[in-house]
Amino acid sequence: MSEQDVWQWTTAEFLAQGASSAPTPGGGSVSAYVGALAASMVCMVANLTVGKEKYKDVEPQVQEILAQGQRLLEDLKKGLSRDITEFSKFMAVLKLPKDTAEQKAAREEKRQAVLVSATNTPISIAQNCFAVLKLAQELAPIGNKGAISDVGVAAYLAESALKAAMFSVDINLPQVKNGDYQSQVKAERERLFKEAGKIKEETVQVVQSRL
Repeated sequence: MSEQDVWQWTTAEFLAQGASSAPTPGGGSVSAYVGALAASMVCMVANLTVGKEKYKDVEPQVQEILAQGQRLLEDLKKGLSRDITEFSKFMAVLKLPKDTAEQKAAREEKRQAVLVSATNTPISIAQNCFAVLKLAQELAPIGNKGAISDVGVAAYLAESALKAAMFSVDINLPQVKNGDYQSQVKAERERLFKEAGKIKEETVQVVQSRL
């Protein structure tokens, strides 16, 4: 399956493929999809705020939120496709010959490189979800009150997608031999989880206060 095929599917086809025995789309891809849904909710509320007389004082700020949300939506779509590509690369490496010592060494070198690449992709997905969450936080106190509940949806989805994407990191990281890389990834994971939880809670409280 080409990584581009996913964007030709209907929602029903995406769900059917995810529920099948096919290895992709897997957890990283689904996490990116959910993150993209969170970004779409931010964009929707921003679009419902821009151009409204009642919100003209915050329009420049909301327009910037909208622009950033649209960029993150595209980045998360690319992350989904990239996650599928990375899985294909990893499976290809596992099929390399390992009959001789030279073949084993070459295979392991490529495996380590692909493992890092396959770990960087869900990290990027998680970081983009974190950025979506921050946009939801910024939009919560100023977005169109009639649609403000959808900012809360965005916050919940973004945090959940962030944490879900990290499972793809967690399953790869123990196989990576580079200790410094492992330490950096673990530190970033801890930072994202800690900050995301706080931002989500603060955002939801603001949303609830405006319902």
